[in-house]
Formats: sequence, C-alpha cells, structure tokens
Amino acid sequence: MAISVRDVAREAGVSVGTVSNVLNRPQLVAPATVAKVSEVIERLGFVRNDAARQLRAGRSHSVGLVVLDARNPFFMDVTHGAQERALKNGYSVLMGASEDAKSTETQLLELFDEQRVAGVLITPVDTDLSRLRKIQESGTPVVLVDRSSEDRSFSSVSVDDVEGGRLAAQHLVEIGRRRIAFVGGPLETEQVAHRLSGAQAIIAATSDAVLEVYETKALSVLEGRRIGTKLALLPPGERPDAIFAANDLLALGVLQALVMNGALSVPEDVALVGYDDIAFTESAVVPITSIRQPAEEIGRTAIDLLLRQAQAGQNAQREQFVFAPKLVVRASSAQTAQR
Repeated sequence: MAISVRDVAREAGVSVGTVSNVLNRPQLVAPATVAKVSEVIERLGFVRNDAARQLRAGRSHSVGLVVLDARNPFFMDVTHGAQERALKNGYSVLMGASEDAKSTETQLLELFDEQRVAGVLITPVDTDLSRLRKIQESGTPVVLVDRSSEDRSFSSVSVDDVEGGRLAAQHLVEIGRRRIAFVGGPLETEQVAHRLSGAQAIIAATSDAVLEVYETKALSVLEGRRIGTKLALLPPGERPDAIFAANDLLALGVLQALVMNGALSVPEDVALVGYDDIAFTESAVVPITSIRQPAEEIGRTAIDLLLRQAQAGQNAQREQFVFAPKLVVRASSAQTAQR
C-alpha cells in the first residue's frame, strides 16, 4: 500500500498541513520539524505524487512534442535538445511521431490534452493549423518546430530553408555542375518546397544550368534508393552530374543505389548534397556534403519560447526565431574532374 501524506503526519506527530509545507515551502517550518518530518518520509519510503498535485493546479510539468518521423535522426536531435532544456527547467518531454499522418497528429494532440501538458511543440503535418489554434486559444501554449509562422499567430523556431536550397545549388554550380537533379517530396511539405525554391532561384540565375525535379513519396532512405536507381539507369546523355537531396536520409539512399549499381561514381560522375547534416552523413562510404541545421539548438529554443509564453499567459508575445543554415562540404561534392 502506498504511503500517504496522512501516514507521514501521523507518524511524525504533526498536521497534514505541516507535512505539505515541509514538501513545498520548507522555509515556513522550523528546522527541527523539517528534520523530523524528513526522517519519517525517508523511513516510511513516502513518494510524493507530483502528477496529481500538478493536475490539481491545472497543468502538469510535461511538454508534448509531435515530430513528423521518429526514425529521422534530425528529429531525434531536436528532441534531445528540447529534453535537455526542459529538464533544466523542471519539465519532462512526452514525444510522439505523427508519421506524416493528420489522423495520428490529431490523436497525439488529444492524448496530450488529456495529460494536461504545459504546452505543445509540433512540426505540423500540413498547413491546416485550425486545431492548433483551438489548443492555443484554450490556454495551452503552442510552438511550431522546424516550421515558420508566417502570420505570426504562433511562436515558431525554424531554419531559412530557402537560403539552404540556395547554398546547396550555389555550391554545385561553383564546382562546375550544370545538370542538377532535385530529389525530395512530397512537394507540398513546406520545408521541401522552400529548399526547392532556393535551388530554383540559383539555377534560374545560371544561364547554362538546368534543374530537374524527382518527387518522392517520403523523406526516407528507401525513397532515395528508388530515385537513385532510376537516375543510374538513365542513358549517359540524360544523367545528372549533380544531385541535391531534400534531406540526408534521401541522400544516403541515393548514394546506396549509385554504389550498388556501379554506373555512376560519387563525386567523379555525380556530386551529391544532402540536408540536415545528421551524424550518418560523415560516416557514409562517401562522406556526404550537407546543409547543416542546428537541430539540438532548435529543440532548446523551442522550449525557451514555450516557457516564456506559458509564463506570460494569453497576452504573451508570439516570437519567431529563424536560424541560418550552413554548408558543410565533404567528399561527395569534391571538385574532381568529371568523366
């Protein structure tokens, strides 16, 4: 049977209120009484029920986090940063993955509501944010993660993905590549669309360069492998001499396909650039050039914004924080004489 506050009070010969003060406001209690109650707590093995106490107060000390894909190391790094900052502030993080499905996202948000979370961090599945608006209007802070809030109705933490697309394409153009394939999708995904837009702007400004889009069903290694196989089987005159993948998982899949097929060498025949700069890119059979996003810092900043909003209440200012991406050059786009 669980030991209760009443059990502690009875054993220590004090009131329930005194035990409560020892647990929550020890500065109001005489040191000798604090020592006596603390000894009884330790001897009886009393464990305070913080969850019940917090729910009575209206909110738990947990934050709900919804990511698109728990298998993507980028989102795991975001989660690590969020948890690190949350724990320092006395909060825990409950993480769920929507798997890019609106129904799953809705289910997770309902579960977080039942848990009375202190706030929600989320990378939304699509641009319909009506449910998130209702959550925010009910008094639960919402922060968009890896997604901007163009109308400034939400606090958000994102990366300038248009600039990231520019960096990738500019790098490929500068090393002499002119037939560039963009691999990514679905194209309705905001981050993918922005990365493509940035690349298109650079290609449009380069007179002899062309960009062909190969849409994927998901941002996964499997989809990258499928497109990589397709590119390797193209006739020599139609093959790209560079590939810009919308994330590193796609880039890894493309690289696997090219290596297994053997028709194209990286970077001699085709240069390759990914996006996110996850740990696996550096240890790939050909280390992959990537556009770095500060994933852990994104998670930490999202927690900071959420806690500031929670503290300020309904009149809290909505803050938008945009990180600058960075090009990290590796062997997959080395300046090598082409065949």
